[in-house]
Amino acid sequence: MVIDIRTAIERNIRRITGAGVVNFDEPPGDPGLFGPQSVAWKVHADFVPMIVGGVSALMTQMLHPLAIAGVWDHSNFRADVMGRLARTAQFVAGTTYAARPTAEALIARVRLRHMSVAGTDASGRHYRADDPALLTWIHVAEASGFLAAYRTFVDPRMSEAEQDGYLREMAVIAERLGARDVPVTSSAVDDYLCAMLPQLRFDERTREVLQVISTAPMPSPTLGIFRRVVMSAGARLVPHPVRDLIPPDERHRLIGAVRLMTWATPVGRWALKNGAASRSRRRAAAQ
Repeated sequence: MVIDIRTAIERNIRRITGAGVVNFDEPPGDPGLFGPQSVAWKVHADFVPMIVGGVSALMTQMLHPLAIAGVWDHSNFRADVMGRLARTAQFVAGTTYAARPTAEALIARVRLRHMSVAGTDASGRHYRADDPALLTWIHVAEASGFLAAYRTFVDPRMSEAEQDGYLREMAVIAERLGARDVPVTSSAVDDYLCAMLPQLRFDERTREVLQVISTAPMPSPTLGIFRRVVMSAGARLVPHPVRDLIPPDERHRLIGAVRLMTWATPVGRWALKNGAASRSRRRAAAQ
């Protein structure tokens, strides 16, 4: 029975993340962009904090009119919520853990895709997905979401030096994607988010995207329940400077959601017997 539960949880995790697409096993001895001793390898190791941090990041990103315009015009998010989630998870895991050539190829692929994404937002303002300032916004929302989830569910006593180390490491990927003036300390991230407030808003497009990802059909009832709790926990981790822009009725508040995710973190670790982090450690250590 225990084996069956473990296998079922692992199957659902792999279904969400699209596991099996990125090669984490070769070539032997390649440490990737950061290596096993990096803060990124530690922060990104657990599925539950990463999925909650990713949802928090998405909620933050969608408050920028140009960011949501790109999703609105160039994404099939209404029909492929799981696919979009899986592709994002694959990119983060691949650039963190995969061998350097694989990570660099993933970054190059995203840069190429960004070159074809352009249009106008709801107010008629022009946007491009490869705009350095917009890329910085997307990155800061993502990195701060993952870091907040790790600190909430894994290590509440994480030192400020380690937090800054993580932000410096993640800035490497952001800059390779084309971002500029990326904040690399916790205090700089806070200052950046406050400075961005005048550009942000919660509008009908934001509301619809959140509605879609909150209610889209899931492959199983278990994943549907998990999604509800993740949405609630993710909303609570949206950074304080911008959280108040999201109306209370959109935050999906569930009593005990954060406490439940704290319990679920070691369960996810137990169930995922051969995930990206463990496979990449073996690769990096191989001769």
